[in-house]
Amino acid sequence: MIVKNARCVFGDGIREGMEIAVEDGRIVAVREATDDKGRGDIDVSGHYLAPGFIDLHVHGAMGRDTMEASTDSFRAICEYHATGGTTSLLLTTATAPVDEIVAVLRAMRANRGALPQIAGAHVEGPFISKEKPGAQRSEFIRNPDAETVGRFLEHSEIVRRITLAPEVPGAIEAIRSFYSAGMSVSGGHSNAWDEEARAAFECGMRSVTHTFNCMSSARRRGVERVAGLLEFALSEPKISCELIADGHHVSPTLMKMLLRAKSVAGICLVTDATAGAGLPDEASFSLAGRPCVVRGGVCLLADGSGLAGSASRMIDLVRVMVRQVGLSVHEAIRMATDNPARAIGLHRKGRLEIGADADFVVLSEDLKVVRTFIAGQEIFHL
Repeated sequence: MIVKNARCVFGDGIREGMEIAVEDGRIVAVREATDDKGRGDIDVSGHYLAPGFIDLHVHGAMGRDTMEASTDSFRAICEYHATGGTTSLLLTTATAPVDEIVAVLRAMRANRGALPQIAGAHVEGPFISKEKPGAQRSEFIRNPDAETVGRFLEHSEIVRRITLAPEVPGAIEAIRSFYSAGMSVSGGHSNAWDEEARAAFECGMRSVTHTFNCMSSARRRGVERVAGLLEFALSEPKISCELIADGHHVSPTLMKMLLRAKSVAGICLVTDATAGAGLPDEASFSLAGRPCVVRGGVCLLADGSGLAGSASRMIDLVRVMVRQVGLSVHEAIRMATDNPARAIGLHRKGRLEIGADADFVVLSEDLKVVRTFIAGQEIFHL
């Protein structure tokens, strides 16, 4: 198959009049237009052709939650996010009893072959701070211990990222174990001081979760003002920052500040979408047992006391970065493709290059998703 008449989006810019040849689900050529023909060629009519989006933090969509641990819920989440250009995602758990989280991991492993969008799991909690729970259920927060860490390590082939608070007792030992097992360790829902964040970094933490949200920032300790997890992440070049760029979690000014500190290469766009994504205004839904509502395009706890994840798809975040923050199209797309692929070791995804998986998304001039493909097979058409 040859995808013709494309404006290809690369990490360093956009080239018009390009085509991509695909064989057996992989890209075998990226070149200027030719007269070659293949079986089932596709003309994208001058639209953008970008790598498929990779979302490292997805709890749900269309009223369905990852914690349901069912094929139907996983499929509904994947299908909805495909409409936003996402071809790979980490289904994300919530703070809950450990047995429930492990049951979700088992269900993911059983469904991974049938649902190719599932790149793995992101375990968010239960090893987080009770001082920064956000919408997580505080009653299930616990400190990491050898037995519980061992239960997650048993599923290291499916767990690609785990979020924990660096300062909680047992966290440093857990970080060493998770990092050694090849998991991406991310600091989040944390009230850490600077030195606690640095200790976690030295043991393998290389990311922070939903930057600016549910994390410590500079505050006084005695007579001194000391950095928190936020400032540590901004100052450390090897830390990758998740960003929920939905226009609600973080203001444009803060997003611009993050860009100044980290550059485009240091940021991964994430939706943190919950079950309210895709539902109409005033629809009710649940986040790991907590009642929530969609209001004004935002997911909120039912009492309105705080955000409960986002209602966004990845394309929505890309548009915010272009229209509100002022990034070029290729820069915003890099934050949704190559950066997250590198962050969790998806070596054949996130780029339009020979040998990469043929995961791509066709975008209109005004950044609407027209078509989405995984391994050269169409999974969404507008």
